[in-house]
Amino acid sequence: MNSKMNLLIVGSIIAVFAIMMVPNDAIAEIDQNNINVRQINHKMSLEITTVTMTVPENNKLPWGKVWGSSSEVVERYPVIIQFYKENEAVHVAQVDTKGDGSYEYKFRARTVDHNTGESKDIFYGDYTVKIFKVIPNTNPTV
Repeated sequence: MNSKMNLLIVGSIIAVFAIMMVPNDAIAEIDQNNINVRQINHKMSLEITTVTMTVPENNKLPWGKVWGSSSEVVERYPVIIQFYKENEAVHVAQVDTKGDGSYEYKFRARTVDHNTGESKDIFYGDYTVKIFKVIPNTNPTV
């Protein structure tokens, strides 16, 4: 049972480190990660990972990406990704996990106005990103 807990912790850490934007100059601050696990019932819990993401205003690439993996997830429960700017929700996504527990979400960080041809930043500045995953309980006393 101890190895399952270690795998869960390692998988969560990997997921946190994997969160970043496609441009190399967008930063997910790993020093401010916060992982909480809340019990849903005797079989499963909700894992909430919170990270800070910084997207520079001079970002040139149009896409951003959030991805990760978990050693164990409960089947048929998607991963929910929420983006907050100044404590207000600005974007929410729901993605399914693959058979290996990995997930990936691509989003538009920059767009082009077809009327004027000008580029417009959709994401810029600092964001709080929360990732919700349903995981099996590994504590036999719960």
